[in-house]
Amino acid sequence: MRWWDIDPVLELEKDLFPEDAWSRGMFWSELAHARGPAATRRYVVAMEGDRIVGYGGLAAQGATSDDSGSAAVGDIQTIAVRRDQWGTGLGAELLTELLRAATSFECAEVMLECRVDNIRAQKLYERFGFEPIGFRRGYYQPGNVDALVMRLTTGQPGSGSATGPTSEQGTEING
Repeated sequence: MRWWDIDPVLELEKDLFPEDAWSRGMFWSELAHARGPAATRRYVVAMEGDRIVGYGGLAAQGATSDDSGSAAVGDIQTIAVRRDQWGTGLGAELLTELLRAATSFECAEVMLECRVDNIRAQKLYERFGFEPIGFRRGYYQPGNVDALVMRLTTGQPGSGSATGPTSEQGTEING
């Protein structure tokens, strides 16, 4: 994802998450940490022709290149797919790309939050090996909807085990 993708991503964000859509500033802030040697974020967009049909982002925290013994932890910040693309495997492609980023950031585990009423997304995450570990009460506002917290243990940092299933289709994923 680049700065010029923010406006079309915001349109999709507002359609899919009307009550708690991210702001332009939130995306700018995330992208500011996605480039250069000290990058801690990876944001991608999925293109169909010249149209953005999905996007996702991962943040990494923790030591990745020192001898402190602590490993990085990845956090899936967002994954979104246009409604007309649901069921096509695009969500799995985006998640695969984010887990590749987690591997490159040497994340020993990847966390995410998911609405407790979003069973479709939960099934996707479970296919990739994410396991429920708790709840965040009233996390999604308005509506006071709980979040299910899920975790994927990737094994040794850099092991490449955080890639999950893939699907083939004509969608291009751009970082």
